[in-house]
Amino acid sequence: MLSSLKEFLDSFTGPSEAQSAQEAERAVRLAAAVLLVEVMRADPANTPAERAAVVAGLRERFSFADDEVARLVDLAQAEAEHANDYYRFTSLLNERFSQPQKIALVEAMWQVAYADAHLDANENHVISKLAELLHVTHGEYIGAKMRAKEAAGLV
Repeated sequence: MLSSLKEFLDSFTGPSEAQSAQEAERAVRLAAAVLLVEVMRADPANTPAERAAVVAGLRERFSFADDEVARLVDLAQAEAEHANDYYRFTSLLNERFSQPQKIALVEAMWQVAYADAHLDANENHVISKLAELLHVTHGEYIGAKMRAKEAAGLV
């Protein structure tokens, strides 16, 4: 477990010339996972439905085997608990994601928030902050929120 955590932490030092494209992609996936986990952690109720939404969001955006996505979520939770800020995650995603990919990630964050059919104020705040750091416009942010709310059957 410690070697896995070390690999996870090392992946956020940023891709260097020596890193392969596969390692850089892994760092991007982990950064996205951390942001989804942060939304889950923002709700004090932290339900199994929210964890399932994190897993679904990762599966939808990336190709993972079941054991890989479970490991990724566990590592993302460990990293989220020790992170001081979101910059290293959002800056990596800003470098690597297109605008539509960033909007899709914000929508996945809203899906996590709405998974338990209740939007906690902390979840709303975290998503707002992350969307801002990802340079998602207010209109794109609201559109993602509305699509996720409709998908959750809350409209």
